Amino acid sequence: MTDTTTPQSTDETPVDPVDRVLARAEARSGVHVFGAAQALQDEATIGLADTDGEQWDREERAALRRVPGLSTELEDVTEVEYRQLRLENVVLVGVHTQGETEDAENSLRELSALAETAGAVVLDGVLQRRPHPDPATYVGRGKAEELRDIVAAVGADTVIADTELAPSQRRALEDVVKVKVIDRTTVILDIFSQHAKSREGKAQVELAQLEYLLPRLRGWGDSMSRQAGGQVGAGGAGMGSRGPGETKIELDRRRIRTRMAQLRRQIRDFAPARDAKRAERKRNTIPSVAIAGYTNAGKSSLLNRLTSAGVLVENALFATLDATVRRTETTDGRVFTLTDTVGFVRNLPHQLVEAFRSTLEEVGEADVILHVVDGSHPDPAAQLATVRDVIGDVGARDIPELVVFNKADLVDDDTRLVLRGLEPKAIFASSRTGEGVEELRAAIEAALPLPAVEVHALVPYDRGDLVSAIHEQGMILSQKHEEGGTAVHARVGEHLAARLAPFAV
Repeated sequence: MTDTTTPQSTDETPVDPVDRVLARAEARSGVHVFGAAQALQDEATIGLADTDGEQWDREERAALRRVPGLSTELEDVTEVEYRQLRLENVVLVGVHTQGETEDAENSLRELSALAETAGAVVLDGVLQRRPHPDPATYVGRGKAEELRDIVAAVGADTVIADTELAPSQRRALEDVVKVKVIDRTTVILDIFSQHAKSREGKAQVELAQLEYLLPRLRGWGDSMSRQAGGQVGAGGAGMGSRGPGETKIELDRRRIRTRMAQLRRQIRDFAPARDAKRAERKRNTIPSVAIAGYTNAGKSSLLNRLTSAGVLVENALFATLDATVRRTETTDGRVFTLTDTVGFVRNLPHQLVEAFRSTLEEVGEADVILHVVDGSHPDPAAQLATVRDVIGDVGARDIPELVVFNKADLVDDDTRLVLRGLEPKAIFASSRTGEGVEELRAAIEAALPLPAVEVHALVPYDRGDLVSAIHEQGMILSQKHEEGGTAVHARVGEHLAARLAPFAV
């Protein structure tokens, strides 16, 4: 029969009921249970309890397990001049409920890259497997205390959770670990705020940050209050202070909502100019190719290789936030545009999807989507699925898609076979070495829609502007000079076909 007595305090202070419950649980799962089991065994078998595999397996599954290779702490002090003057030291923590451990480790490594891009030094990373995240502290009270010990041991000043924490979870975890706690969404928003350059990009990031902040505002007791009342002895401020008022947190919420309304109006005001440019391209029947893909897959590098665009290229997550449109030509003279878009990431905060919908419109309005995948990434299948989910969110599932595995110079032959199994028609390319770029260019040209109208026209020599327009916007099938003008057989858009109609033959 197990011992059910409750532990008593050595002094006369009453025992906390929570401590009593925890002590009972510890007694049931710890030494007392093992002692009871061993009491029923004989001397020959009592020592074998240490090798009970099932119990050790349960203990191992419940433990916080370190993920190797996440630390980015400086080993050489000479590197510090290349880093920011003050970097946050962070510990990562994740909970995975189902699926393979490798998927959870890849997610935590991606969080490590996000944290480093935001300007932090990753000191350690731990994972816990449990049926579902703890609604109070995300990892559970006991594991939160273990996490506090890890944070104290490595000297971290921030904990980053690999999920979007509820406000109550964040506060409860902070109360235990005694350092600042943030989540994956906060890190992504911080990176976006650092990299936004255009007015529209900055407005979109600020809107996403305020949407995230609004339900997470915290009050700090009476000092945050703008209300007063009651007697002095009862905690009020006395005469002259009673009456209607507004708490500081209510005031902050109202100001945030007002600012969000202003930002939404600003973003709407940017839309007409963007729509006018897009309508002009459609009127001139200039096809568009949108480069979409996971963050840091090499989209900007590929755009530079295809068009000599000179776009910022950086080995960092979310280096590109503002859409970049570049004009280029096919080998047969057709003009089309290539658009570099913001990268995607797993568990992309919905606030960002909404805020950057104007940028993602370039994907939804494209004639061809060039889906760039990092061929050297440990989990390219997850990249493919994540990007296709976002493409579906913007209503672009029916647009022709051309998959290219970038960074082919880092991929060995065995990995190529695996990638070929994922996407049999994909192209392998390297924006660094130039491998596969010409094949990619030919594939883009083949995927571009042909002009809709086929025309036969004899264009007078004094209307050279029409011939130039055919070369620029259409597709010349044949051309020869005759006595009355230039005989042209071409495919053009409807707008240009109407201008050529008087000279049709």
